[in-house]
Amino acid sequence: MKFTKTDSEETATFWEHLEALRWTFLRIFAVLFVLVLLIFGFKDFIFNDIIFKPLNSDFAFYRFLCLLGEWLKAPEFCPEEFKINLININLAGQFLAHITSSFSIALVASVPFLLFEIWRFIAPALYPGEKKNVGFIFFSASFLFYLGATVSYFIIFPLTIRFLGTYSVSELVPNQISLQSYMSTLYILVFSMGLMFEMPVLAYFLSRMGIVTRKGLKQVRNYAVVVVLVISAFITPTTDPFTMLVVAFPLYVLYEVSILVARDKGIEQEEEEEE
Repeated sequence: MKFTKTDSEETATFWEHLEALRWTFLRIFAVLFVLVLLIFGFKDFIFNDIIFKPLNSDFAFYRFLCLLGEWLKAPEFCPEEFKINLININLAGQFLAHITSSFSIALVASVPFLLFEIWRFIAPALYPGEKKNVGFIFFSASFLFYLGATVSYFIIFPLTIRFLGTYSVSELVPNQISLQSYMSTLYILVFSMGLMFEMPVLAYFLSRMGIVTRKGLKQVRNYAVVVVLVISAFITPTTDPFTMLVVAFPLYVLYEVSILVARDKGIEQEEEEEE
């Protein structure tokens, strides 16, 4: 895969690239600013129906576990009723939480636009053969990010917050979870899982650059299983193996998908024929 044009092709100067990059950032900031203003006005819906929903046993995932337990005749699947209360210890804490939540949700909502702007900036430097599958790649990247964020919000974060929020070393030490701690945990898990689900896209690009190959990924599959389990244990620090497997399973599936989309060195001949 080549990253430069031939001498006979028109190339932009450094200042023209810098100007294009400046307009890219301006468009991104403008879209984020508008989205933040729109989301800021829906405070009750954002906090009561989205951010604070996993704080009690009425959350959708817990109801699903109870239904699954009834179907499998295994009542232990249904978690006990619980409710976690949050506290605010900073004078401007709730106002800052409103601003940061508006920005975070706006950032998640604008992922397709961000990817489009990245493609728009790098497109002039690519060959026609390299542009062929870019639309599908960026669509896949958007889909995988949202899929990872959804899995984190509906499955991983509820399990994590239930375990850590109700865990106690002694009755003498009641849990008083701050609003900032809760929201930072939510944002970190959602964004980190969204990025982890980009594994197949990353594998595709690295294989095109010759850094990894399909054969190489197959050879380290056993080590990848260990790494996936370690990452899963880190994301969900619980003593429940079911919780860890819930996280590990989609990550391992993504690794297998990465093997499928990765390309071997023989692709170089294919690219030469296209050129």
